[in-house]
Amino acid sequence: MFRPVSPKLNLTILEEGVLRMWKSHDIFHRSNRQREGGQEYVFFEGPPTANGRPGVHHVLARAFKDVFPRYKTMRGYHVSRRGGWDTHGLPVEIEVEKKLGFTNKQQIEEYGIEKFNALCRESAFAYIQDWEKLTDRIAYWVDLDQAYVTYKNEYIESVWSILKNYWDRNLLYQNFKVVPYCPRCGTPLSDHEVAQGYDDATDPSIFVRMPLVDQPDTSLLVWTTTPWTLPGNVAVAAHPDVEYVKVERSLVEGGKEYLILAASLVERVFGDEPVRVVDRLNGRQLKGKRYNPLFTFLPPDKPAHRVVNADYVTTEDGTGLVHIAPAFGAEDMNVSMEEDLPILMTVAPDGTFISDVRPWVGKFVKDADPFIMQDLDARGLLFRAGTITHTYPFCWRCSTPLLYYARPTWYIRTSQFKDRMVALNENINWYPGHIKNGRFGNWLENNIDWALGRERYWGTPLPVWECEACHSQTCVGSVKELSEKAGRDLTGLDLHRPYVDDVVWTHECGGKMHRVVELIDVWFDSGSMPYAQWHYPFENQEKFQQQYPADYICEAVDQTRGWFYSLHAISSLLNDREAFKNVICLGLILDENGQKMSKSRGNIVNPWDVINQNGADAMRWYLYTAGPAGQERRFSANLVSEVVRTFTLTLWNTYSFFVTYANLDGWKPEPGAPPAYSPLDRWLRSSLHALVRDVTHALENYDVQGATRPIQSFVDDLSNWYLRRSRRRFWKSESDLDKQAAYATLYEALLTLSKLLAPTMPFMAEELYQNLVRSGNPDAPESVHLCDWPQYDPAAIDEDLNRDMAVVMKLVSVGHSARNKANRKVRQPLAEAAFSIGSLEERKALEKYADLIEDELNVKHVRALDAASEAVAYSLNPQPKQLGQKYGSRFPAIRQALLALDAEAPARKLMNGQPVTVDVQGESLEILPEEVEVRAQAKEGFAVASEGAYLAALVTELTPVLIQEGLAREFVRRVQDLRKAADLDIADRIRVHYQATPALVEAVEQFKAYITTETLAVEMVNSNVPEGFAQVADSFDGEDVTVGLTKA
Repeated sequence: MFRPVSPKLNLTILEEGVLRMWKSHDIFHRSNRQREGGQEYVFFEGPPTANGRPGVHHVLARAFKDVFPRYKTMRGYHVSRRGGWDTHGLPVEIEVEKKLGFTNKQQIEEYGIEKFNALCRESAFAYIQDWEKLTDRIAYWVDLDQAYVTYKNEYIESVWSILKNYWDRNLLYQNFKVVPYCPRCGTPLSDHEVAQGYDDATDPSIFVRMPLVDQPDTSLLVWTTTPWTLPGNVAVAAHPDVEYVKVERSLVEGGKEYLILAASLVERVFGDEPVRVVDRLNGRQLKGKRYNPLFTFLPPDKPAHRVVNADYVTTEDGTGLVHIAPAFGAEDMNVSMEEDLPILMTVAPDGTFISDVRPWVGKFVKDADPFIMQDLDARGLLFRAGTITHTYPFCWRCSTPLLYYARPTWYIRTSQFKDRMVALNENINWYPGHIKNGRFGNWLENNIDWALGRERYWGTPLPVWECEACHSQTCVGSVKELSEKAGRDLTGLDLHRPYVDDVVWTHECGGKMHRVVELIDVWFDSGSMPYAQWHYPFENQEKFQQQYPADYICEAVDQTRGWFYSLHAISSLLNDREAFKNVICLGLILDENGQKMSKSRGNIVNPWDVINQNGADAMRWYLYTAGPAGQERRFSANLVSEVVRTFTLTLWNTYSFFVTYANLDGWKPEPGAPPAYSPLDRWLRSSLHALVRDVTHALENYDVQGATRPIQSFVDDLSNWYLRRSRRRFWKSESDLDKQAAYATLYEALLTLSKLLAPTMPFMAEELYQNLVRSGNPDAPESVHLCDWPQYDPAAIDEDLNRDMAVVMKLVSVGHSARNKANRKVRQPLAEAAFSIGSLEERKALEKYADLIEDELNVKHVRALDAASEAVAYSLNPQPKQLGQKYGSRFPAIRQALLALDAEAPARKLMNGQPVTVDVQGESLEILPEEVEVRAQAKEGFAVASEGAYLAALVTELTPVLIQEGLAREFVRRVQDLRKAADLDIADRIRVHYQATPALVEAVEQFKAYITTETLAVEMVNSNVPEGFAQVADSFDGEDVTVGLTKA
């Protein structure tokens, strides 16, 4: 006996019960131990930061991460599934700053780095219980007991060993460059960090006059969106090959002025204003011209304020003249090096103007923009001011606008390995595939050196020490090496600031060696996890070799410039190989209206709300099936509820039906001779084994949607076709071979589904397995997750049968559409359904399964139409708009040619999405389906519907006998509904008493045998309903009835 299954499903109770079973039997760890010694399948967990609560996007990533370790374990692989926590960096620091009320770095240093970092260590795991609870509840199986932690000394030491390797190969270096810099956080950012923070911003758009020294009333006209950089201006760049003009314009106050700009931009700059070109010259002729500085806060130590040539200058916008402030632009800095220009650093590290910039000292530079513009306007130097909305980089953690800022910092020479990184990327399978040579490949192609240094406090210290006297530098690669240099055992030293900063030793020159101030980019931490999680190379060498590279990783698409890049870059430089073989990039999560989720919009979905309402399985299933992995997907509790309604409950009701009837008949799976399968059984088994084949293929190719949507389609066919077509086989009282075959087929389908669903719907899979297998076989594996993956039987797959049944289901669907058009209920029998179909093979399927179609459509006869025109008249209506626009004056002739055709054949082709050819004035023209409207008019006595190549025509005339049978079927429905309302068991026999209008009484008497069989009635009497009977009164089709029943 199977455990009884209620048709009423409470997903939360079900899943929590399964969770308790998994924990009490230690199923997760046993699934790992069971596969020890098997081939390794390596999965890298991208380490999340646990200083904030997990959201829906984390559920998305964890759901997709979970699929392949589960699947590969069932295929016999050993998967360690080690978890990890990313514990360093600005995300943690900013949370602590908020708690302390700090707004700048100076406050941290006054508070004390030791105390600040102690709070960071605590904050890194502030929400660890939230993460563990959600991870557990969504059934993401990951080993958090052995999780690696990036702040541990062993992890940091492994990172140091990588940096030491780079140092020894001259790949780690210090330089003075313009870097993206966050003034709020007080640190540079790497290029891949900048890529994560772009957003729209509205900035000033100003045109400024720069008066020439030797030409009165003549100015260079320069455009900029960063007025705050103008106090640092030292030159103006012109393209050497661009044509420039000197234009004369009239001033409002009288007099003339002359402005120099690119010739191609005159109209765009001046619009309708009349100006006169008085001279033409190219950029080379402009070179060397001197202009008066806009500001003189800092005296230049080299010749400045002159025109230079630069090839990067464009004429796409602005004026074709670019103002050069080397301290605030990478291209500007390059020009300054080539032209030996001074660098005027007017901005402090906190993003405010230094004391020399007297009018705006201490003011944040972007806040100073309006005052700078006022100053320029008052001096007659502001030609025009407006605003521009453009994409601008913001700090990815604190949302402060970034400044491009010249600073000394540390770099890794990744650009030296650009070609090699591109080549190694060719070995990686990307899902979706376009990411490989698109978003990720383009990023690699444009690689620049990795800006590694961070001027912060909580993170992995850069292990470089510098002599204060001779400035000699060395990189330390281990605690042992550091101990040797310091002359004392530093084994127990916390490798964070400030403790590591206190390690000082004497250089051979007599000076003291101090550690440089920088930490390293937190992305280097996470990208080092393949090595550092095992404390490699200091121990676990064999384990590392087993667990590198990864077979599979998965994160959101933004990690192409985050973790995916850091893994790839570090591995390429360190080992000259890829760090991972297969990667799924997930699209973003949007709300149900397609809007990006944000706190300001108030549309963030709490994952717990969805789980508590619909369960974790339905949430996971929606995320898998809503679209391809790489696409954005809408998300809400309502959308997940739709999964429960359309899939989960369909599966559950099928399972409940099986258990209920199997228990009634005492059926259980028995080994022995194969059952006597019916054609419907053979079709279901063929579909089932094809499903196993296709789902396996999809999972082998990392196609999660391809591994889930076919299951959903199969369950729909299982319930709404196989089970509905087989109900009477289960209902009949005799337990013959046909009934045994029906049970065996349905059992095989449900058991196989439990295993196919194990990687994606682990709770439901377990529920099915426990009852279908464990309840009757205690020697079977204790969990579906301890089972092997199902194997398909090629001999069971009959593709011809699958195609035939697909045709039959399509014909039935079109037939029901015709019924709906005729407003004929399914319970009303009709005389005939005739079909027009496309091929000889499909006609054979119609003939072979005519009885099935007759029963399904409730018609007395099924046949093929000799021609569609037998039931429908087609006409063609050429579309003037489409054809007129395309063919112009030839449209009337084309219209005439189309109307002259025998409409049936071209109409069928057009409805099937195919073009038709017409001859017009000696030329063959191909007319497309969207260029002709096909009109179909059913002939009298028929109801017609079509879909593609299929057409169904139902004879709608009703004879008296058909009407009576329809009434009898309606009567059966009322009795069955009353049985349910009376809460009778499905096998209970009943006594029925009824009263009805005369026509209905006659119909009931005519079809009494049919009614008693369908309702399990042992007595059916036309009389008053006795007291104590359950009863109901109803009206339908102009008839009235009162029905009563009681258990026999």
